[in-house]
Amino acid sequence: MHDFLEQNAMYIVLLIALIIWAGLFIYLFKIDRNLKKLEGEEK
Repeated sequence: MHDFLEQNAMYIVLLIALIIWAGLFIYLFKIDRNLKKLEGEEK
């Protein structure tokens, strides 16, 4: 397992960064959708 982590450290870091970015985009998308719904109810 240690050899795998040593040889693929860059890919693991990229995967973690990708997961974080995907989570941020999903979170922002949900906020945007909720705001649009609230604006629609206001009018």
